[in-house]
Amino acid sequence: MTEHDIQNAIRLELSKLGYCVFRANVGRSKGADGKWFETGLPRGFSDLFAVKNGKIYFLEVKTETGRPSQDQLNFLAVMRDRYGCVAEIVRSVDDAVRVVSES
Repeated sequence: MTEHDIQNAIRLELSKLGYCVFRANVGRSKGADGKWFETGLPRGFSDLFAVKNGKIYFLEVKTETGRPSQDQLNFLAVMRDRYGCVAEIVRSVDDAVRVVSES
């Protein structure tokens, strides 16, 4: 299963459980003028973020062998440690459901 497949499966399952789930596209793209630009989100922003009952969850989705970048680890740490959000790496639908259910 690809990372994209896992993300879609998580989005569907969390939506069924009453979460409002967003997919964040972060990266660089080349404009028509040939210049590179970055999206408005900070480097390392999590793949998915979900909201329910006034609580926000940041989920960095990886395959079983996928490794997070340092920017992704930093983002998760700031969201957790500075802002008190739930921010975790998940590798499956079960992981994501566990993360949101235990917090």
